[in-house]
Amino acid sequence: MKKILIISDTHNHLDEKLLKYIEQADEVWHGGDIGSYDLCKQIEKIKPLKAVWGNIDGTDLRKTYDEHLVFNCEGVKVYITHIAGAVGKYNEKVREMILKEKPNLLICGHSHICKILFDQRYNLIYLNPGACGVHGFHKVKTVVRLEIEGQELKNLDVIELGNRAG
Repeated sequence: MKKILIISDTHNHLDEKLLKYIEQADEVWHGGDIGSYDLCKQIEKIKPLKAVWGNIDGTDLRKTYDEHLVFNCEGVKVYITHIAGAVGKYNEKVREMILKEKPNLLICGHSHICKILFDQRYNLIYLNPGACGVHGFHKVKTVVRLEIEGQELKNLDVIELGNRAG
């Protein structure tokens, strides 16, 4: 069993409230718009980090992380990318990756809207943890934690870290 913390759209802001959730996780997965490599180093001092770069991320992050990341965790195939599009209306590159890789879990960011849905067409869970940074239009900073045991996703929680401005 692995405890996973899923974050996105930090925009170079590591909320102090987030630190205790990072400590409780086995791994942190970042859905892009990280903001700086220093933020990644801060997280990596605490727990292993898997991440993709987003549209605001510069050369250093694009050299370190990929735009698309596919891997297995326990018995779950995971696909992370920053800009996926809406459920059922994925952009062309994402549709191609879904058809090729057949992930069980698609994680993205970009919209700053926390959304978790089952996509029947592609037989996957679409998960956007929302945004946990202070830049953007979201009102509340959110992240998602879950456990993966075998092929099961368990104990999924949406965690609110407080108002974006606070």
